[in-house]
Amino acid sequence: MSGDRRKEIVRHLSEDDLDRLLAETDNEKVSKRLTFVKRLYKGATLEDAADDVGRSSATATRWVRRWNEGGLGLLTPNFGGGRPPKLGDDEQEQLLELLREGQPWKSQEIQYLLNEKFDVEYHPAYLGRFLKKLGLSRAIPRTQRPSQPENAEGILEERVGDAFDEDADEPHNKQDGDDEEGWIVDDDVCTDGGTVLGFFDTSHPQPWDNSQRMYYVDDPHITRPLVRHDEPTVGFYALNGESVVSFPENQEKEKICGCLERIREQNPGKRILLVLDNFSSHICPYTRRRAHQLGIDLVFLPVGSPDLNPIEPVWKSLRWEASPLIVESAEEFRALVTDLFDRLTDRLSFAVSWIEKFLAPYLQKLSK
Repeated sequence: MSGDRRKEIVRHLSEDDLDRLLAETDNEKVSKRLTFVKRLYKGATLEDAADDVGRSSATATRWVRRWNEGGLGLLTPNFGGGRPPKLGDDEQEQLLELLREGQPWKSQEIQYLLNEKFDVEYHPAYLGRFLKKLGLSRAIPRTQRPSQPENAEGILEERVGDAFDEDADEPHNKQDGDDEEGWIVDDDVCTDGGTVLGFFDTSHPQPWDNSQRMYYVDDPHITRPLVRHDEPTVGFYALNGESVVSFPENQEKEKICGCLERIREQNPGKRILLVLDNFSSHICPYTRRRAHQLGIDLVFLPVGSPDLNPIEPVWKSLRWEASPLIVESAEEFRALVTDLFDRLTDRLSFAVSWIEKFLAPYLQKLSK
């Protein structure tokens, strides 16, 4: 479109009538529309008239069309109070498509979109109800890492299915190119009593973490001793076995395998399926072979998919519960973390959706 575009305007009212209506109205929306029409009467371009009232060229084009077709009645609909103007079915479908393409949205952004694209404005108290009727949900968006594949859930579903495949010829943890030696289950390990499934991850909670809001009268601060917890916290959140938390010196493969040995000690007599991420010491041949020797089959998450590991919200809840508590030493902090982890992992609520998505076809196999 040209920046010097004039628009033919039908003179439904005289300039005197426009001036009188402008003087009488106390409605800002009506005033802007009348001012816009008056500027066009005076010969202003469409862009200049729109700019004078703070509207886009697209909105200005709609206003001109409405004015030319029906005068003031079409240009200022439903501005006399009462219920907010509604969108028709077709407009609602168009709005949904726009929202779907640009999601997520802040409520202010949706209000602006409604104003610009449909020339409709809802009261803030009504907007939420309207969006709920359209089927929108309101939640804190999960952060998706750029490395996460689009079909991450499908990949994980296939890997869980492979882990329950009883006809596999090769050890589950073995991959192409691995040495042939060492893929034998330890003599003292029994795995015929059913299957334990759990989630494995490393976190770094600290005694100074602050994540819980609290009430204060005057001074919102906590004085904490200078306590530091240097070791990583490694957790195993078991769905149908014993959860385990460990504090190894580091995350090297030998230390991670030491954590796997503790998990085996606490969950004897059963095969263990362990869901974990792709950290280097997790996926290396040394760890995969040692896990096989312990009767632990590893189910690796898709790359960049921590949101598919139910132990992540366990860590979040643990930090939240620990944040206002004061400890005097690293040993006391480890004891606190152990107690909180044991209590939190007694609950299945962190994994309910995971069970429904990935485990439903195999639940009977867990109780064999």
